[in-house]
Amino acid sequence: MAATLASICVFCGARSGANPAHSAAAQEFGRAIAENGWRLVYGAGDVGLMGEVARSAQSAGAPTFGVIPTHLMGHERGKRDLTQFIITEDMHERKKVMFMNSDAIVVLPGGAGSLDEFFEVLTWAQIGLHRKPIFLLNSAGYWQPLIALLDHIVDQGFADASVKNYFTTAPDVATLTAGLRAALSLRHISAE
Repeated sequence: MAATLASICVFCGARSGANPAHSAAAQEFGRAIAENGWRLVYGAGDVGLMGEVARSAQSAGAPTFGVIPTHLMGHERGKRDLTQFIITEDMHERKKVMFMNSDAIVVLPGGAGSLDEFFEVLTWAQIGLHRKPIFLLNSAGYWQPLIALLDHIVDQGFADASVKNYFTTAPDVATLTAGLRAALSLRHISAE
């Protein structure tokens, strides 16, 4: 019986950010997706960290599944040379299609859009709508303020401490990749 190809949804910035460590991590993770025989599911942009992870995954041989809303085709320079390329009407549909076509979610550094995507999948997990693993790639400590904010939310009584059990923070791509392999293996075992 052939193994099912795992699909990794990557949410990340349409900009590269100020620290070159983030671009390097995006490229490294793109290669890791290919090396593990996974498919990249992402926002179909050819700019910023999105472009870095996609080009890296593609050049290493990974299948790529991109989803972009019509209004961002010009701004994010829709990358049409992907294995699959889908244009949606809006951002909500984009997130839904990406989520539905993935087995795990990884959030690389990014801005308000990446935060929106992270909090949506986190909330869905918290209220029991899914059990897909969620990972934050904390390259160069980028997500430390977010982790501190979540601690503050818990301390102030707006969430139970268990909210932090719905995602895993990885300091580097090697740790992230090992965590994904383990989580996907557990999902595969529980699905049998």
